[in-house]
Amino acid sequence: MPTVLVIGPYRFFFVSLDYGEPPHIHVQREKFVAKFWLDPVQLEKSGGFKAQELNQIGKLVQENQTYLLERWYEHFGQ
Repeated sequence: MPTVLVIGPYRFFFVSLDYGEPPHIHVQREKFVAKFWLDPVQLEKSGGFKAQELNQIGKLVQENQTYLLERWYEHFGQ
């Protein structure tokens, strides 16, 4: 599970077995893990986070979308 970005308490990472899915990122804080599609940015799974925090995380994903997509394609190809 390569970590591609850390912002504050959030770890942004890929799961290598996810190569068959559209580009997305997992975001972890402690025991919570959310999943966001990257193009377009959209929440897939909330992973126990509350709505307000998911909104904050979604903004971080949006702000870093280009970087995260670049890392996705470096990791998985295409």
